[in-house]
Amino acid sequence: MLEPGPLAEYIGFTGEEVRRLCKKHGLAFEEICKWYDGYCLGKAGHVYCPNSVIEAAVNQRLGNYWTKTETYESLKTYIELNFDGLRDGIVELLGGKRCRIDIGTFQNDMTSLSGRDDIFTLLVHLGYLAYDIETEEVFIPNEEVRGEFVRAVREGRRPELAKAVRLSDQLLSATLRMDENMVSEILETIHESEITPGNYSHEQALRYVVITAYQSAIDHYMCFEKLAGGKGYSDILFLPRKGSSKPPLLIELKWDKSADKAIAQIREKNYMNSLKKFDYEGEILLVGVNYSTKSKKHTCRIERYS
Repeated sequence: MLEPGPLAEYIGFTGEEVRRLCKKHGLAFEEICKWYDGYCLGKAGHVYCPNSVIEAAVNQRLGNYWTKTETYESLKTYIELNFDGLRDGIVELLGGKRCRIDIGTFQNDMTSLSGRDDIFTLLVHLGYLAYDIETEEVFIPNEEVRGEFVRAVREGRRPELAKAVRLSDQLLSATLRMDENMVSEILETIHESEITPGNYSHEQALRYVVITAYQSAIDHYMCFEKLAGGKGYSDILFLPRKGSSKPPLLIELKWDKSADKAIAQIREKNYMNSLKKFDYEGEILLVGVNYSTKSKKHTCRIERYS
């Protein structure tokens, strides 16, 4: 799974094989990609989990077939190991981020684990993580595996991880309800937790916190940062995935200013124009977030835009 060489195309179904199966069984290739793609192995390109693709084709239903062949108990066991940086890394992965690791320390067994990188390397071998050999980063490859991570976190013995997932669920729900006070309170809680960066002193750190906080949005949205549109670049856009009825979230961040100024900037620079490249027409939620270094408080403003 790290360096498959000439065996890459035999590890799973190739993209062309999956396209043929989708055509034969009337499946949407884009949806199959979302659920079962993610492992990019050398010249073979993207490979897919054979069992899951076949199950989806036979049952004519997309879903999590991972547990039909593998137990998630091993995943839960490794997540619960208390190595430095493991918790923060898992939260980043759940939020759609990547983590850079050193695979050289791994001893090629399931017991000699001395740190976070060893565990992540093992999870690559087990198929729970994908590895980008060019950037030396790991990431959760698809929705099926992400569901296993969320399940393991929620049912595991690491309450701080379960709390992070629960807070993210609540944050997305509050945003869609346009509950500005609740959004501010949840961001405050996440900021105060150990999950956030130690050096919380600039807007880039604020962006990290907000994207990590909205990790549950990855179930329904694709996340874009610094997307060109209108007269500049919007901070964060959560674009709903195909088939989702949820509105896009256009988020602008401010540091020692105000949430109202964040909303004003979105409108003045017409960041909404960035949605046109995705052929989206409909309601958008404009979300302004400000952090005050003096009061150590977050404020939020949410408006609808049609």
